[in-house]
Amino acid sequence: MELLRNKKEAGGNGFLDDHFLIAMPGMRDERFARSVIYICAHSEEGAMGLIINQTQQMMFPDLLVQLGIMDEEEVIRLPSYARDFVVRNGGPVDRSRGFVLHTGDYRVESSLPVSEDICLTATIDILRAISTGRGPRHALMALGYSGWGAGQLESEIAQNGWLTCRATTELLFDTDIERKYDRILASIGIDPAHLSAAAGHA
Repeated sequence: MELLRNKKEAGGNGFLDDHFLIAMPGMRDERFARSVIYICAHSEEGAMGLIINQTQQMMFPDLLVQLGIMDEEEVIRLPSYARDFVVRNGGPVDRSRGFVLHTGDYRVESSLPVSEDICLTATIDILRAISTGRGPRHALMALGYSGWGAGQLESEIAQNGWLTCRATTELLFDTDIERKYDRILASIGIDPAHLSAAAGHA
């Protein structure tokens, strides 16, 4: 989050902001196998993003009860979109912390812009707004995040750990989580079966 705040203050975008990171078959870290990460901030200081295609056991209504936003009786009356709102595993760092990526039609003081259309909000206000139908048009919620130190992500990309491509709002927010990895690869013309685990050298 510090990276995002610094970015907001600097008023600039990093090279991989608003990009997808797609794990290559040779990914050594099991936690990131077949993962797609949306990069929220990338600078010389490091990078921060959220895995968007891994789900948590906990559902959104459970979270509302756990945080004391609603009691169990109120949760029963939630509209179907809020009852079915999936909570994702954003990454191995700070797993008790929640982050909501969302379209820019909803903003509060604590919302941090990632791109022209996408913001990140990590306060309880947005959970209340989503539960009452006053939230953003599109949103996804994750617990935890993925982080890299200075130069670490660049090194992993150079070692063929990740593919990168510009993110699209449609692929970011659609609810077909299970096929997201293959569909994002297909969107850049890559068949997962043809991906090599080893870096190619001409």
